[in-house]
Amino acid sequence: MRIGLLGTGPWARAAHAPALSGHRDLDFVGVWGRRPEAARELAGLHGVRAYADVDALFADVDAVAVALPPDVQAELAARAARAGRHLLLDKPLAPTVAQGRAVVEAAERARVASVVFFTTRFQPEPEAWIAEQAARGGWFTGRAQWLGAVFTAGGNPFAASPWRREKGALWDVGPHALSVLLPVLGDARRVTAAAHGPGDTVHLVLDHAGGASSTLTLSLTAPPAAAGATVELRGASGVTLLPEAAEGAVPALARAADALLAAAGTGTPHPCDAAFALRVTDVLATAETLLRGGTR
Repeated sequence: MRIGLLGTGPWARAAHAPALSGHRDLDFVGVWGRRPEAARELAGLHGVRAYADVDALFADVDAVAVALPPDVQAELAARAARAGRHLLLDKPLAPTVAQGRAVVEAAERARVASVVFFTTRFQPEPEAWIAEQAARGGWFTGRAQWLGAVFTAGGNPFAASPWRREKGALWDVGPHALSVLLPVLGDARRVTAAAHGPGDTVHLVLDHAGGASSTLTLSLTAPPAAAGATVELRGASGVTLLPEAAEGAVPALARAADALLAAAGTGTPHPCDAAFALRVTDVLATAETLLRGGTR
């Protein structure tokens, strides 16, 4: 599969480009970015072509990987799908439900495959744990704490990201927490509560289709010593915790590329496709509305 990369920022440089260039079943064709000089630099590092015209890149590939802010991703993903290109996307899918739905509808009309990179879902240990707990069932409550120090630890390359500054932890790490809880506890029937915490911290309470409830604490402004992710489930079989992953983002992204190849080859959607990511977006948007109506 010939694939091109849209984006030249820290995430594209650290994760996407290495994963694509090192994948044995992908032909990494080239890079397009909103800053042509950055596209030339990143393309040069991996020995591929820098594209000044995104439609020219679309014409030369079978698929695109996107490492761009959510609003830019949504627009270009829909455009790539309409051009018949498979989609390897990042979370969140889009900043609004309408924009996310446009991506899903474009992919469905064009019959192209989509995989959205929720990192934890493509790491072997967490992936196996999620499948095991979903099959076990009988869960009573879930608790997710996804605490980052993006805005409190010096030198973080993502701290200057305008969309993270605007949307905060809800939209940045919220998708990770939901990507673990929803397949285990069932879809979120309701966001029953949402409250602000320190900095950009938010607390959510969800009612799940499987009968369980869950709480989420999300932050990008945690003290560095307090940062980390924990997911705990309690139910009829006892208490279990999400295991730590042994590998980082690049191998996980390579597995997401494997999933895209499989979905494109078989026509069977992956569980982390754009439709699932749209459901995550819907939950986030509902929580955001509740938070806007609350007090700080």
